[in-house]
Amino acid sequence: MKTLHARMRWFAWHWPQLARWSQVLVIVLVWFVCDQGGRRLHCPIPGSLIAMALLLLALLGGVVPAVGLRRGADWLLAEMLLFFIPAVMAVWEHLPLLQAEGGRILLVILAGTALVMLTTAVLVDLMFHWNRRRAH
Repeated sequence: MKTLHARMRWFAWHWPQLARWSQVLVIVLVWFVCDQGGRRLHCPIPGSLIAMALLLLALLGGVVPAVGLRRGADWLLAEMLLFFIPAVMAVWEHLPLLQAEGGRILLVILAGTALVMLTTAVLVDLMFHWNRRRAH
């Protein structure tokens, strides 16, 4: 495993652009395979969640080093706004629904955002304390 990790670091250091795109490709392929597998097996859990859990297990188990996906994941997070443009256009097409149920929809969006922020804050805090204890 150590030689694989060293090779991935060397690859990311010498060819950063190629490393980024290959990492994005790996993330997309894992998502695609999990999505197709979930659909074929009629799994009630979305393929994206299965892929995220699989990648998390691979990272925690040391199968895939964090450096092996860092550049690709950073790029996807930086360009995330581009992925929301189609959603904004879909909202624009359903303007009458938004006018009729806009208050409820806004309440759900705000509550969901607050829950995501709270969960993220708690997880970041837990990981910070875990890393700190692990370092000592």
